[in-house]
Amino acid sequence: MDSFHEKDAKVFKALCDPRRLAILERLRSGERCACVLQEEVDIGQSGLSYHMKILCESGIVESRQEGKWTHYRLSDVGCESAIMLLRRLTTPDAQQKCDCCK
Repeated sequence: MDSFHEKDAKVFKALCDPRRLAILERLRSGERCACVLQEEVDIGQSGLSYHMKILCESGIVESRQEGKWTHYRLSDVGCESAIMLLRRLTTPDAQQKCDCCK
């Protein structure tokens, strides 16, 4: 695997679940407390914790503690990295030509 790394795969794992997409949609309008996300996405604490772990590991979401609650927000750097990754993987490379079928 050339330039594809485990970290890159985590971005796609974060985006391949409807619940995680719903969470990201809510985070677009700003930081949310875990208790608010639980209610908005209609998910239990352990389920939310699981999904947030994946989103944070991808770098797309950041978290901070405030008392017993965790607050989540989109990461500017992580989101830009995800966009660049998708762009890199979906932009044809005009330099590379296949000579296998000649």
